[in-house]
Amino acid sequence: MKFSINVEKAKEIAHQKRRQLRELEFAPHDGIIAKQIPGEASAKAEEARQKIRQKYASIQDKIESSSSLQEIKESFLE
Repeated sequence: MKFSINVEKAKEIAHQKRRQLRELEFAPHDGIIAKQIPGEASAKAEEARQKIRQKYASIQDKIESSSSLQEIKESFLE
């Protein structure tokens, strides 16, 4: 029995997973930003959030350029 993989659907699923993981990484920093704690804590939280954004933007690009399930899986490996 031969199976085929819908790469476009796999990309959608991978993007959902990427968003969930990004949200989890944002969570500790979101509290600081939401409370608007002034000073260094706020600046460090925003710096950390920017690094997270860059990380997941890179993963997003890798997912979009993938042409196989294996490449999609490898998108999450950094």
